[in-house]
Amino acid sequence: MEINKQIEKAKQGDQVAFTFLLDYYWNEVYGFMLKRTENETNAEDITIETFSKAFDKIATYNSEFQFNTWLIAIAKNVHIDLLRKKKSSLFVEITDEEDQQAYNIADTTPSAEDELITEQNLSQLLQFIKELKPHYQEVIQLRYFQEMSYQEIANKIDEPLSNVKIKLLRAKKLLAEIIQNKR
Repeated sequence: MEINKQIEKAKQGDQVAFTFLLDYYWNEVYGFMLKRTENETNAEDITIETFSKAFDKIATYNSEFQFNTWLIAIAKNVHIDLLRKKKSSLFVEITDEEDQQAYNIADTTPSAEDELITEQNLSQLLQFIKELKPHYQEVIQLRYFQEMSYQEIANKIDEPLSNVKIKLLRAKKLLAEIIQNKR
């Protein structure tokens, strides 16, 4: 089955497989969290954190369980942690050791989304970016216009590197969809 192949590739560190799994399961995890939290921002933040944790720990995934069931279990735990902490800040600080292990979703080869985004003329692109949610606008702005590295963005917005990578993947996908729909 296609999904199992993608999961195996992701376990080997395949960037394209990570992106495939993110795209494939995003709406299911996000929809589940939206029902639970009744708040789009919290649901989105929890979903980002869920994929971040899942990709960090993908080697521990047991194929006896459905992948989406595993993701939902992670999402529930992230949500419970959030409720426990009840801090204004959603993201848990990760240790240096975990930071060192942050999986490298930051592939240097341009994706189809990257190519589509760079093809746009600037004024048109800025209009499209304005249609994204503010936290997606911010990471796109920092990455493409200020040309910051993933680590610089993580430092600037005070979030773990893995969350920044997931946010950028998601932002690029949404931006590419907006561009496609306007054509």
